[in-house]
Order: sequence, then structure tokens, then C-alpha cells
Amino acid sequence: MIDLHTHSRFSDGSDSPTTLAKNAARAGISAIALTDHDTTASHEEMATACADEGIRLIPGVELSLKDPEFPKNGDGRSVHVLAYFLPLEANHPIQQKLATLRLDRRQRNEKLIATLQGFGFDEVTFERVTAEAGNVDNIGRPHVAAVMVAQYPAVFGPKGQETTQKIFAEWLGTDAKAYIPRDSYTIDEFVAAAAGSGTLFSVAHPIMNYLGDWSLATIERAMPRVIHSLRDRGFVGVESYYGGFDAPTRALMVKLTRDAGLIPTGGSDYHGSYKPDVALGRGRVGDLVVPEEILDELDARR
Repeated sequence: MIDLHTHSRFSDGSDSPTTLAKNAARAGISAIALTDHDTTASHEEMATACADEGIRLIPGVELSLKDPEFPKNGDGRSVHVLAYFLPLEANHPIQQKLATLRLDRRQRNEKLIATLQGFGFDEVTFERVTAEAGNVDNIGRPHVAAVMVAQYPAVFGPKGQETTQKIFAEWLGTDAKAYIPRDSYTIDEFVAAAAGSGTLFSVAHPIMNYLGDWSLATIERAMPRVIHSLRDRGFVGVESYYGGFDAPTRALMVKLTRDAGLIPTGGSDYHGSYKPDVALGRGRVGDLVVPEEILDELDARR
């Protein structure tokens, strides 16, 4: 079993890289990609931990980029992209772009917290959110939600997945009251920066990115255009074995990806206690199995 989409405390997961590697070993995972948002700072600790556990580690990252080919509300659509085997040298163009994305994240988090305070949530402070995240560069919206629950239990109710979902729907999610849009690179800019580096790109949870309707009929009708566009712009994969898809959806996405000549990548999108219904390696439904041969195909495309 492999898992090519996971998160640690270096972005919006709850596990340290060391804990994540230990949990992966217990789950029977033979290879894993740690795909923290906009950073590879977790790689060194994860590499040591994976070596101790006998697990292969694929250097990875998850990016929020804009896709101008599929605009939404008059602007480039925000999509999540997984990058594998990316260079780790700080002076590489990819790492320089990641640094810019992290700076934007910090500035947006400061604006988000100020906006929440403007709505009366004075106890949601930058210091408390940083303590929850463990580092100022690691802050994600789940950390903000956790502080909101901790400081205002009478308003939001008990800690749990349902409460967090309600907070995102009303306060933190796209189009919610306190949402702060991000500046971002386009897909094409990032792919260009990776030229010659051996980095491989796969679109994360593509139905969530591009479609509002998850019906199989809509997926079969609309996704081929998206998949072919990404292929023509340098992508080698589509996250078809996604931890949030049910079995029929995964099967259809694998078929559409294969039809386009791309690799159906996959992963659980594990976040630890921030998404307690998502099991490492097994996803939300619990029946996810990403074939190990997928990694062989990725290796062959490097």
C-alpha cells in the first residue's frame, strides 16, 4: 500500500513527521509522500523517520495555484496541485516560489485573524493560533478553527469534525464571512519553474477543484476536458484514487485518467486529528487502496 497525499504539523495536519511515519508503518504503508502545503520544511525529519521505519519517502508538496483555463467568478480558478520529486535546494526556482507562497499565507492569516476579531472573536489571537500550529509558517485554517472552538465553546459547541465543518461553512471557507482570498501563481508558471528538475505534477482531488456536482454523469461529461487540458500543460497525473471518493467515483476517475494517457495517482489526504474520519492509507470511506504500481509509473516518468 502507498499513500501519496498526507499532511503533518508543518502545514495543517496534527501529526509530527516522526509520528506520521510511525503511523504509516503500523498501517502497512510501504511508500509515502508528505505533501504539506507550500513547504518542504518537514522533509528532513520525515526522511529520518521513514528510514527508521523502512518506508520509502517521496519528496512532495501541495500547492494552491490558479487555473486561468477554467475561470470562476471572473478570475482564475483556485486549484490544489500535488508536486512530487521536487528539488529541495533553497535557491531553486521552485523553492523560491514556495517561499513567496508562504509569505502570502502568513499575511493572509494575519488578515483573517483581524477580520475574525472585527466580528467580535477577540480571543482568536495570532499568538494562540501560532501555538496551536506550532510555528508561524505552519498556520492553516484548521488551526484557526481549533482556537475558535477552544475559546468559544458556548458559540460553536464541542470539538469535533461536525463543529469544524460548520465553522468553515460560516466563517473560514471560500465565500464565508472571514475568508481572505490568496494571491497565487498560475499552474503554468509553476510548471515552467520546474522545467528540467524531474518534478512531476498531479492535480489533487480534481472533482472538488473543478466540479460542483459529484454525480457520475457530470464527472464523465466534464472531467475529460479538464484532464486533457492539464495533460497538455505538463501534468503527468490526476489524483483518481482519492481518499474522499467512493469506489464508483474512483473507478470512473481512473478510467478517464487512463484514457487521457495520464497516471491515476492517489492518497488519503490524511490530516490526523484535524480530519479524524480520514484514515492514513485508507481514506474517508476506509476502502482506499492505491496500487504500488502507480509509484513505479511515476518513477518511469521522471
